[in-house]
Amino acid sequence: MNPRADETPAVSAHSSHVRRFTRAEHWVHRVTAALMGVCVATAACLYIPQFAELVGRRELVVRVHELAGVALPLPVLAGLVSRAFRRDLGFLNRFGPHDRVWLRAALRRDKDPASRPAGKFNAGQKIYAAWISGATLVMLGTGLLMWFTHLAPLTWRTSATFVHDWLALTVGIVLGGHIGMALGDPEARRGLRTGSVSRQWADREHPLWRP
Repeated sequence: MNPRADETPAVSAHSSHVRRFTRAEHWVHRVTAALMGVCVATAACLYIPQFAELVGRRELVVRVHELAGVALPLPVLAGLVSRAFRRDLGFLNRFGPHDRVWLRAALRRDKDPASRPAGKFNAGQKIYAAWISGATLVMLGTGLLMWFTHLAPLTWRTSATFVHDWLALTVGIVLGGHIGMALGDPEARRGLRTGSVSRQWADREHPLWRP
């Protein structure tokens, strides 16, 4: 097996740090995270009685939730202007033999980095990106059916409400896991915050990445 390495623009081989993300990618992630946080927080205020009583003003919460949900895809669409962002989307969309090796090791709970080959993004990150992208589109579609009641018959709106509510719960759980894993990897968070990571971390966690 000869897995294909993910290549990005070269940096000095003697540098102790490598560039992982550009400023554009940083802001796409930050704005998307903020909008998703607003969606989750307002959803909690709408569906959990204790939060609803604490916040009040349900109509305002509904409007904020709707607007944040509609705006959620916009940072990604704006990010397509960036060549680096488009290139990383290509990496996320490429699933190779080494990703299957990574997943088998993850299922065995084998935490040895040598058993988890990864390019710029590991298989878990690729699956998460694909899942959250699909879930966001479904949430947007069902949310629009709930918002604009004249778009579809009652049966469709009822089904959309069911899917929207249960998928929202699933999104909250998955996001919690995503945040938990990020908290456990300070270097990965640093990469998103500053754009750079240590070469040692890159070689250990993403050995097939060739920055």
